[in-house]
Amino acid sequence: MDGRTVEPGVRRFGRINWLGLYTLAAREVMRFLVVWTQTLLAPLVTAGLFLMIFTLAVGSGRGAVMGVPFLHFLAPGILMMTVIQNAFANTSSSVVISKVQGNIVDTLMPPLSPFEILLGYLAGAVARGVIVALAIAVALALVLGLVPQHPVLALFYAALGAAFMGALGLVAGIFANKFDQMAAITNFIVTPLAFLSGTFYSVEVLPPALRALTHANPVFYLIDGLRFAVIGASDSPPALGAAVCLAATFAVCLLAWSMLRTGYRLKA
Repeated sequence: MDGRTVEPGVRRFGRINWLGLYTLAAREVMRFLVVWTQTLLAPLVTAGLFLMIFTLAVGSGRGAVMGVPFLHFLAPGILMMTVIQNAFANTSSSVVISKVQGNIVDTLMPPLSPFEILLGYLAGAVARGVIVALAIAVALALVLGLVPQHPVLALFYAALGAAFMGALGLVAGIFANKFDQMAAITNFIVTPLAFLSGTFYSVEVLPPALRALTHANPVFYLIDGLRFAVIGASDSPPALGAAVCLAATFAVCLLAWSMLRTGYRLKA
């Protein structure tokens, strides 16, 4: 020892604890990689089943939508819906399982700031969402011959959608103390947001009241933005959609950070 004393509570990692942040992010990524058949293969199968069902149910009788075949219109919506559901599940399940098992303290006790904890959880959600998106995109290219017209923009929207729903999943996981509470949030909030957002239809066919309600849903802009990146057509201006998605993601991240900072439903 050199005789120097360190004041308690003083961070000795610089402005950001990179090692701690990396460790938390790596843990969240490994959580879904070790069960890849459930977290990565299953979403791919589910997306394929959606496309197969619509192909069998609608067939060739459905006309073009936005100037492209119906399945080409449908595919980006299913891709984004799968991405956001998996990103939400990644963070929400991680927090709820830790709370139920009583080991959430293993995340709260290390010298990590609320912002670093937020980034660590989001890293896992975005990684899972992007991997799922890439897997489905490859399948769509092989089966439908559908290749994104703007691949960089498509990747941007996939990552943004994963970040938005990952942060929302973190908020839901912190709020829920039991699995049935988490199931209620998923069934009554997340699922309606995903299904009532233009995934399977163009919002132009909706009555004015439902159209206005859809435009208040941030998930609509995620799906619409990805659809523009893939097929080059959308229901709303892409710039407006990007602005709404970024603002919504920032707002949900701010709420999650606030809950982590105060220890809401995390600390006794």
